[in-house]
Amino acid sequence: MSTQKTADLLARRERLLGVGIATFYQDPVQIVRGEGVWLHDADGRRYLDLYNNVPCVGHAHPHVVEAMQRQTETLNVHSRYLHEGILDYAERLTALHHDAISTAVFTCSGTEANEVAIMMARAATDGRGLICTDAAYHGNSTEVRKLSRLRSAADKEFRSIPVPQLYRAVDGDLAEDALTDAYLDLLQAEIDGFAADGVPFAGLVLCPILANEGLPDIPSDFMARAADKVHAVGGLFICDEVQAGFARTGRWWGYETSGFEPDIISMGKPMGNGFPLAGVVAPSELVNVFREKTRYFNTFASSPLQAAVGQAVIDVIEQEDLLTRVNEVGAHLREGLRAIQETCEPMADIRGHGLFLGLEWVKDRRSKEPDPEGADWVVNRLRQDGFLLGRAGENGNVLKLRPPLVFEQEHADLFLTAFESAVADAPS
Repeated sequence: MSTQKTADLLARRERLLGVGIATFYQDPVQIVRGEGVWLHDADGRRYLDLYNNVPCVGHAHPHVVEAMQRQTETLNVHSRYLHEGILDYAERLTALHHDAISTAVFTCSGTEANEVAIMMARAATDGRGLICTDAAYHGNSTEVRKLSRLRSAADKEFRSIPVPQLYRAVDGDLAEDALTDAYLDLLQAEIDGFAADGVPFAGLVLCPILANEGLPDIPSDFMARAADKVHAVGGLFICDEVQAGFARTGRWWGYETSGFEPDIISMGKPMGNGFPLAGVVAPSELVNVFREKTRYFNTFASSPLQAAVGQAVIDVIEQEDLLTRVNEVGAHLREGLRAIQETCEPMADIRGHGLFLGLEWVKDRRSKEPDPEGADWVVNRLRQDGFLLGRAGENGNVLKLRPPLVFEQEHADLFLTAFESAVADAPS
């Protein structure tokens, strides 16, 4: 697309939708079609999608499209009517989680799901105080956005802890077990801070793989021991699986990679493969208290169409054995990146799970000084070469690889070749 046409489209966008809406890349892409792991722009150019977690089983997957079309031709109504398909989906979804999970509340977005999770924790505990990391992102509503990148106690009901991690540890001299203790002490200090302020504690809200924080390697046993600390004072652990869930990590759920069982689990983006479907699952006693105290409803949630699409996504993950593929292709991708890392000074750390990897980009490995500008250069160079990825992390310097789950080894090899060429040309 020509520079003038891009400028005209951006100007029209701002006029009709408002100024300040973010776009990816210095030279934005006008996408008109998607298929599997590929996206196509208005000029017919093809891009390999290494970013999109929304169509988790691939763009326009025929099984999901067929299920959506069949249900819309049959019936789509709100949740005030009985419909067996919704119950079948809730039963199938909750059965994928740990044994205490039995009941679901459906929404249309991850933000709404996290709003419900917060309301549920507060209803069950009669508390208000919530703790997250200081580089978190959990959504855009008035209340949920208070959990985003908290660096000060501006709101007495929200507190934060430093990102629990090995690479940029709060004390680099500590062994891993001692580092876990250090982060748990910081968590306890915030819990105690609520008590000192007279704010009843409701719970801890974390992504189990700390996706927006840059996918850091988390000190061993932190999640499980953090859950114990939260439970000891009557709080609940809310696990935000919006990015980590639905086979992304090579397990059904991100919390399975950290060996703990959360009390309340929110889900979003990949549930409907692009259709607005999200939700919260929890033990029935927590959901029932939430229902009683809030009388929550959502016109477009718990619909037959949501259920049909959600079932189709699970069908694809199971029938195409995507858990196995995610682990095998993810391991192959990581191995190829490690080979490139040997001669690529800025790529200081490779981490993540399954088909969700983060590459720490630095100016110097010894100082670990973040290089967000360098990471941005790589992202935009690869966009020019036909490969779409993004950035994340508390410093904006982590290259984020998160392709659809149908990504295969041949696609990984295409990316690795392009990536090696791009980083060889990167400005020093």
